[in-house]
Amino acid sequence: MKISVWSLTVLGGLLVLGNCWADRTADAAMDEYAKALELTPDVENGKKVYKLCAVCHSPEGWGHESGAYPQVAGQLNTVIIKQLADIRARNRDNPTMLPFTSPALLGGAQELADVAAYIAQLPMTPHNGKGSGRDLELGRQLYEENCTECHGEGGEGDRVDHIPAIYGQHYQYLLRQFEWIKMGRRRNADSEMVKQIRGFRHRDMMAVLDYVSRLQPPAEKLAEAGWTNPDFPKFVRDPAQRGFGMDQR
Repeated sequence: MKISVWSLTVLGGLLVLGNCWADRTADAAMDEYAKALELTPDVENGKKVYKLCAVCHSPEGWGHESGAYPQVAGQLNTVIIKQLADIRARNRDNPTMLPFTSPALLGGAQELADVAAYIAQLPMTPHNGKGSGRDLELGRQLYEENCTECHGEGGEGDRVDHIPAIYGQHYQYLLRQFEWIKMGRRRNADSEMVKQIRGFRHRDMMAVLDYVSRLQPPAEKLAEAGWTNPDFPKFVRDPAQRGFGMDQR
């Protein structure tokens, strides 16, 4: 098959345009992230903004064990701001969340700071989804060799570098995100992580993420037995329906 010079020129131009567009979206997200960090968060307003999020992530912020929705409660505020800014700048593809991150619904940088502060102070569920538990020694070894430098020995993340806390997260959500990062589907993923996990087998992924799902947050970050969010007293909670049939990215 012959490929003309014109075709190659057009293809090259499209690649350049694609790279420029990706750079612009990343820059736009970082600009809003930086702006939000300079603001003083209003947790009371964050509670109002979170009403938009509670339908999927639950009033408690616990998501769903199926992994359709992640646990966001207790997440570092910088991580929440960064991910929301990435999604609405289209630096992270999430068709389900994109409409809810629009300025018309969510608001501006102040609202990002507010809702992130509210979510960060929510207590976490001690009953997150976990894996089979059959390969935990391999998972421990892989975690210690590959993950502790960024995510910390206990999965606590890094607030300054907006690296997610991964302790207490649902196994199925971790597995899906890990697979998408490995495939290049998460455009805002850390480039070093993408390179680092390229050689992971499926067994490796399942083992390390099963281990991660069993990393326990500090006791003071966990909800007491039977706790429900008092900010949403009239919310109808239906665990059987939460997260059903939704493609979350």
